[in-house]
Parts: sequence; structure tokens; C-alpha cells
Amino acid sequence: MKYVKPLNLLGNALKTKVSVPGRFLGLDVGDKYVGLSISDPSNMVASPLSVLLRKKTNIDLMATDFQSLVKAFSVSGLVVGYPFGKLNNVEDVVTVNSFIEELRKTEKLKDVKYTYWDERLSSKTVELLLKPLKLHPVQEKTMSDKLAAVVILQEYLDYANRYVNTEPAE
Repeated sequence: MKYVKPLNLLGNALKTKVSVPGRFLGLDVGDKYVGLSISDPSNMVASPLSVLLRKKTNIDLMATDFQSLVKAFSVSGLVVGYPFGKLNNVEDVVTVNSFIEELRKTEKLKDVKYTYWDERLSSKTVELLLKPLKLHPVQEKTMSDKLAAVVILQEYLDYANRYVNTEPAE
């Protein structure tokens, strides 16, 4: 896995010599679960995908799952939610950093690029949306993780598309 700056992730995907640029996978990384979202083929809209159970003992299996998703959806990059500016919650920073490092160590995703995107308000946004639905706690948690990944990816897509599409042509 290789880190790239946020705008370079979309910019590089658009510059590749393929008829349709690759899609993006959004990740909301938590202690127990990783929420996943996927962009549409035009990289304009994010949709919920699934939730993966995260354990220290299943990182190799998770890497294999990511390999399958990359192939199945022609994924050109990962947009990983990152708790920028959370001075009081160092645990969240450690959680995301260790997850990415564990994935890198498997070497199953060595050609995949990733970037970080601010996820500070994603969970709160989703919490406010789900509260009126009065879901079962387990259902609410899995729904929350998927939708937080959607918020992260959608915010990235909105920003990157606005910037990349206003950049002067070379």
C-alpha cells in the first residue's frame, strides 16, 4: 500500500489510460469493525457496502477480502477516515494507524494507493440520522459503521471533484 495526498488519489485515477477510472473504497476504521463504502463508477456518489469484523487475528483474512473488493469493483484507491485534530482521543489515531500498518505488512495490497480523510463529524452525523429510527443496537452499530464510511467517502469525493474539475488543463 502506498500513501498519496488526497487530491492526487483522484487526479491519478483520472489520468490513467483506461476508459473508466477506478472506483474508491471508503473505510471507517474502529476497534471492532471496519465500515465500508464504495463510489459509483464516475466517482461522484458514495454508497454503503458492508462491515468487516476486525480482530488482530484476522488481518490476513481482511487483506484477502480487500483484495477481492479491489478486483470486483476495479478499486483504484482507499479513502481512510482519520481523526485529524482529535487532541483528546489518541486511541482513535492509534487504531487507524495500526490497522493500516497491519494491512501493509500482509503485502496483499502493495499496489493499492490510499489517502486519509477527516472523519471527525462522520459518526455524529450518522448518529443524528439514525436516532429517530429506533433500531436494535446491533443493527444500529453495523448501519452506523457503513454510513460513517459513506460520509467519509462522499465528503472526499465532493471536495476532490470540485478541486480536480476546476484545475486548469495541462
